[in-house]
Amino acid sequence: MLHEVRLFFVALQFFTRVPVPRWVGFEPAWLHDSARHFPLVGLCVGAVGAVVLAAASVATSPAVAVVLSMIATVWLTGAFHEDGLADTCDALGGHVSRERALEIMKDSRIGSYGAVGLVLVLGLKAAVLVSLPVALALPALLFGHTVSRAMAVLVIRALPYAGDLAAAKAKPLAQGVSRGGLLVALGWVLVVAVGIVASRVAWWPAVVLSLLFALAGTRACARGWSRRLGGFTGDTLGATQQVTEVLVLLGWLVWMRFA
Repeated sequence: MLHEVRLFFVALQFFTRVPVPRWVGFEPAWLHDSARHFPLVGLCVGAVGAVVLAAASVATSPAVAVVLSMIATVWLTGAFHEDGLADTCDALGGHVSRERALEIMKDSRIGSYGAVGLVLVLGLKAAVLVSLPVALALPALLFGHTVSRAMAVLVIRALPYAGDLAAAKAKPLAQGVSRGGLLVALGWVLVVAVGIVASRVAWWPAVVLSLLFALAGTRACARGWSRRLGGFTGDTLGATQQVTEVLVLLGWLVWMRFA
């Protein structure tokens, strides 16, 4: 159990700005093993976003509350996943070779495709959250951040690593995720889903629909990464997280419209 707690802290340190206790320590292999707890890190990030959204909704307008919530989560993660989305859009937006695409991902500068991709995805996320009443936006945020990290783990399990190992952000993840690790990651999704449904049974269709949206998006992303790159990279994992997070939120909005 202590080792699992240590793995969670390793994942938290890797994906957020949150400082961890010194006793945690670090071994490269731990980052690989910590993949099973990525969804739990997502839950923590989503919880921060939900708290900010709830508090800001009391004192400001819905639109301002949503923007403040997004600022909080982006700051907390250091725009780690958004950076991956931008790099992926730059690399795959044009018709370039696999080798050239991988080179573009290493470039720290943002191009037109990356800028457009960020604006569209973040804009869509904000629009969906503004369209949801706060009572629905809060569980949607928690579920979206949790599920999207699990979908990234699913991509790691399904695809080989395609990047340059010598300069890889996700080098410890290049060896993949075990079946047991994937099951633990999906188990965190189940825990959050059960918690949401337990708080209000009427929300179960939204949970199911948004999860189906995320799975469909993950399948599309995985096929795209495989076709263009032959596998995943650290940047495409960030892109997968961002895309599937928005899809979960969209699932909640679609359910609300037809419920």
